[in-house]
Amino acid sequence: MKNVLSLTSAAAALATLFALSSCATQEEMQPAPAAAPAAKAPAPAKAKVEKASGDVGLLDTEKNYMILVTKDGKLITLDFDEKTKVTKFTPAPSKMADIGLGTSAVVTHTKQGNKNVAANVEYKTKK
Repeated sequence: MKNVLSLTSAAAALATLFALSSCATQEEMQPAPAAAPAAKAPAPAKAKVEKASGDVGLLDTEKNYMILVTKDGKLITLDFDEKTKVTKFTPAPSKMADIGLGTSAVVTHTKQGNKNVAANVEYKTKK
């Protein structure tokens, strides 16, 4: 009985010790100072325009993206929207859906976050 009582009291003392030590290491959070009027954040830098050329490896007009396969075999995934200008090499307005797989294309795009966004697509039709 004495052993059970000493084990119980030792366990209780150990639990109390852990509880007190965790309280002692907590830092007090200071209230945030009153916010000063926020200065306008500088406008984000304009994205660098890049050009890539190759063959269209995949074109998904429902999800609005395409994959361009460069001559080096590099795959570039490009997102597009209704503002993306699409032109045949024999200049005539066109739509993304007019581009066939394997079509030779030159794409002007910018980096937005972790995505490449197409601004202009020029392509040649197969003869």
